[in-house]
Amino acid sequence: MAIHIRHSEPQDIEAIRRLYAQRSNYANTLQLPYPSLALWEERLGQRQEHFYSLVACDGEHLVGQIGVQTFANPRRRHVANIGMGVCESARRKGVGSALLEAAKDLSHQWLGVRRIELETYTDNAAAIALYARHGFVHEGTARGYALRDGVYVDVALMAHLAPG
Repeated sequence: MAIHIRHSEPQDIEAIRRLYAQRSNYANTLQLPYPSLALWEERLGQRQEHFYSLVACDGEHLVGQIGVQTFANPRRRHVANIGMGVCESARRKGVGSALLEAAKDLSHQWLGVRRIELETYTDNAAAIALYARHGFVHEGTARGYALRDGVYVDVALMAHLAPG
């Protein structure tokens, strides 16, 4: 798999919608099942200040997406939060790693972000291991954080600090 990372474009919106329509992606993020194209067009159709959307492509096929949200509050401008989805058929092939490295580079080297935060469900061992391999540290657990399939579940709070 030859992974290429780039900023998402309006023509990617349908592929991103399909990505987050996969059960494992909406179950392991804060997305809802049956996402509409209109919802994703609203989210990604126009450039939003403080939000960056990167996609991973294998040739012409979109296989992953990561969103980087920076904070506007002057006391939190040094912080970003990320959320990511990888196509079920492209897992364990370096897509998540490539997206994380691109998001870290964009955040730390170009946006002045010193701290990248994320939340991941505590039962998502693969995601926790991936984030840990990329320097994210477990900082705590938020109990009953989100409703998933009729049950309130916990998330691990993780963060990556810029070197130096």
